[in-house]
Amino acid sequence: MQVSAVVVAYNRRELLVEALRALGAQTVPLDSIVVIDNASTDGSADAARAAAPEADVVILERNTGGAGGFAVGIERAISRHSADLVWIMDDDTIPSPGALEELLRVREEHPARPVVLASRVVWTDGTDHPMNTPRRKPFVGRAERRAADSVGAVAVRSASFVSSLVDTGAIRQSGLPIAEYFIWNDDFEFTARLLRAGRGVYCPGSVVTHKTRILASTDVDPGSRFYYEVRNKIWLFRHSRALSPVEKPLYIGVSIVRWAKTLLRSADRATLLSGLRNGTRDGFARPPSSNSAFLSGLGPVSEAIARFESPRTG
Repeated sequence: MQVSAVVVAYNRRELLVEALRALGAQTVPLDSIVVIDNASTDGSADAARAAAPEADVVILERNTGGAGGFAVGIERAISRHSADLVWIMDDDTIPSPGALEELLRVREEHPARPVVLASRVVWTDGTDHPMNTPRRKPFVGRAERRAADSVGAVAVRSASFVSSLVDTGAIRQSGLPIAEYFIWNDDFEFTARLLRAGRGVYCPGSVVTHKTRILASTDVDPGSRFYYEVRNKIWLFRHSRALSPVEKPLYIGVSIVRWAKTLLRSADRATLLSGLRNGTRDGFARPPSSNSAFLSGLGPVSEAIARFESPRTG
């Protein structure tokens, strides 16, 4: 069973080094580490090579966002390193020494072998991080709930890119993250798509620290990034296979309420209203580009993505 960690980095050199050292200190050693440097300007790639000489460090010529970075990194872990499982995280994610071991334990002991396993994500003070709380699976059946309970886990419908262990067989069937999402809702769409048919669990015994500047959810005055929240949610609702017809009205309603609360709480409503208008316009104008199109012009990286996705698209 080959396990590969995929870390996407952008201009957080010190945190990236800390994350790589934490990966090297896992009680269950990783088989490979892939670092995707999203055109950082602070020397992140060189620092990664120095901190983890065994890591496969890939430098992209432009910033493709978290979504693009994870699409590239996951493909490389599967195609170059023969990964059976990919452990996904940002460069500001610091896993505790036993984080991976606990994810693997839950996977091994769970009767249904989940395809997505999410860690407990805390902030620097040990508080649960609201930005990365997995969505519990609504209307979960008794058998699925009991199966999760039996291994100390909780059934979930989606998870964050901040420490999720994902089965690559499910990725081959369902596809990579959608790169043009860039940021925001890329992890929701990707994991919910995998969990449309598969099982997912939250594993509170696997703990990682997400070293964001402040302890807050993504909807606290997001500024210009609100554009991606709106556009990507519309793309998800209109074009993704992640949600069933029964689920879509529920998630649409929750999103509208959340947008309204975000606007009401914001100190810069003009920026958010601009993001709402432009995100709505672009979300309805067209579907997201294919990964091959959005990630074109990156040399061998683009060629690898095209090869990986060609059986699915052609």
